[in-house]
Amino acid sequence: MMDLNDPETFSAGHPARAYDVLRRTPGLVFNPEREGPGFWAVTRHADVLAVDRDFSTFSSSPTIMIADPGIGESGLLGEAQMMLMMDPPQHTAFRKLIRAAFTKDQADGRGGRLVELAREIVDAVISRGECDFVADIAGEMPSFVIAELMGLPRQDGRELYKLTEIIHSAPEAVGVHAGRDAVMKMFAYGMEVIAQKRVKPADDLASLLLSAEVEGRRLTDPEFLLFFLLLIDAGGDTTRNLLASGLIALLDHPDQMAWLRADLGSRLPTAREELLRYTSPVIYMRRTATRATRLGETEIAKGDKVVMYFGAANRDPDVFDHPETLDLARDDNPHLAFGGGPHHCLGRHIARQEIDAVLCEVLSRLDDLALAAPPVWLASTFISGPKTLPVRFRAA
Repeated sequence: MMDLNDPETFSAGHPARAYDVLRRTPGLVFNPEREGPGFWAVTRHADVLAVDRDFSTFSSSPTIMIADPGIGESGLLGEAQMMLMMDPPQHTAFRKLIRAAFTKDQADGRGGRLVELAREIVDAVISRGECDFVADIAGEMPSFVIAELMGLPRQDGRELYKLTEIIHSAPEAVGVHAGRDAVMKMFAYGMEVIAQKRVKPADDLASLLLSAEVEGRRLTDPEFLLFFLLLIDAGGDTTRNLLASGLIALLDHPDQMAWLRADLGSRLPTAREELLRYTSPVIYMRRTATRATRLGETEIAKGDKVVMYFGAANRDPDVFDHPETLDLARDDNPHLAFGGGPHHCLGRHIARQEIDAVLCEVLSRLDDLALAAPPVWLASTFISGPKTLPVRFRAA
């Protein structure tokens, strides 16, 4: 049976045929681990939604990763916990600290600035006639945005993005300790941010977090570091990988590309949602059963790992007509690319704005887009997207 815990399974994107087999199999399919007890793979749309919403039965603690990343083992963080690994009401309290910065109104208000950034990004490559779409375009936008939101130098945003790529890569691809070392570098940088922002606070998220109170107290340094890691990490995943994987999908479907280009202004909203469904940048999220329960035909024991596969849910034929077809005009699209429970992506509104800004610039200003070499996919079982995507083009 295909191993969902093997990066090779995702070496060219989501394994659509394997997902179909898993969805058709009665009950849940159990996936063994080389070093671990194994996990239940949840692949149907209704089941993923049920697990994601029922936090009392399916907990985000101790981790949302299949294997415990061991971030707290250094002793630096003590008992601190990342917001992603919390359940309500604790999760709700921490989420409130930054929720106001990520509302739809706030994202809409940044729309003009994001258009400026997208234009600047395309300006930097348009005369070259070729570029690595991931590093030069898709990765630039979220790096710039999170740097501005956090009050960091732009170049630091780029370097932090490189660390997140290492964190998401499988150990066999980057080295056994590479992910842990990247996290420690992120924390070291975060400690510098703490020192700077406490002396000279500004109108940015880092300063906001350092002055905010949760449950009547300020965040500890370890709590801030985990928040910092989460914001840098999650701030780039969806945008970077949607744009890169989405461009591959458009190049594979030139009729859809032409349809979108014919009326970008009005067609982009449905097209963007379809690309989110079709590419599903986040592969999975794990939950842990807090009690013995049943999901469909499967008995789940207390402590069992239950893993939601969003790409599989987003191609469930019980929910989507012709799910394997890229249909940019699809208007009934309840995809789960941003999740569906209390942990649904906080930055989804600004991610959509970033995606729209970049796609508008790329599709209106770069003609004859084509692959200059085959893409190389990120060796990861957690994030789906190319690591490099060489393209060529000419200025429109």
